[in-house]
Amino acid sequence: MPKAPLTVVVLTKNEEDNIVDCLKSVTDWADEIIVVDDGSTDKTVELATQLQARVLHRKMENEGVHRNWAIDQARNKWVLSLDADEMVMPELAQAIAAQIVKEGCIAYSIPLRNYIGDYWVRYSGWYPARKLRLFHKDHFKYEEAEVHPRVILDGKEGLLHADIIHKGYPDFEHFMGSVNRQTTLEAKKWLRTGQKITIGRVVRRALDRFFRVYFKGRAFKDGLVGFMIAYIASLYQVLSYAKYWEMKRKLEG
Repeated sequence: MPKAPLTVVVLTKNEEDNIVDCLKSVTDWADEIIVVDDGSTDKTVELATQLQARVLHRKMENEGVHRNWAIDQARNKWVLSLDADEMVMPELAQAIAAQIVKEGCIAYSIPLRNYIGDYWVRYSGWYPARKLRLFHKDHFKYEEAEVHPRVILDGKEGLLHADIIHKGYPDFEHFMGSVNRQTTLEAKKWLRTGQKITIGRVVRRALDRFFRVYFKGRAFKDGLVGFMIAYIASLYQVLSYAKYWEMKRKLEG
């Protein structure tokens, strides 16, 4: 398969357990691979260099700003954004190569096949869980937000049907660690943007999250894993509020 005129961008920080599988899934067919590393202290940079990635070093202080900066470094107009714990399936590589030489859409959403440990979460709103990951960089950018930056797209979006494998979380301990970090960033965003968050609003959102995930998202079909995902989705709102309340009190003296 000839190399596609595409840049793959991967953000890393201490990803030695994941980076090899991620990069090996794209090295044979992508024209350029960029790894933007945020001060890894393990073998991430060494392994990425061995796999011929172009490694750049930059501290992440704001996710949206960081992602936009990484995209700007790409030599190609078409960019595939991957996390270090993700892999491109061969069928997806072929679909990407076919689409970027055609006229039409300027971005494509791709299904993510998410795992907790070795369990593929088929329901709970986690599959296909499409995310916009392939795009023409002149028509795309991320909102400059600390966590979960929204996509800003100028043009038509299409769909691809082969999957990105997302290894996600080795276990629930790592899942909860991720939620802990993200809720801290969520609370900081609420404070920075001056949002008025009340306990009543948080309770409503927490209950809504649980019912939407467990029933509408059919999390019950994932058994205990699905119940935990629904519960943690509601807990996310409560933890974010608790941290927001604490930060606000400290600022007010």
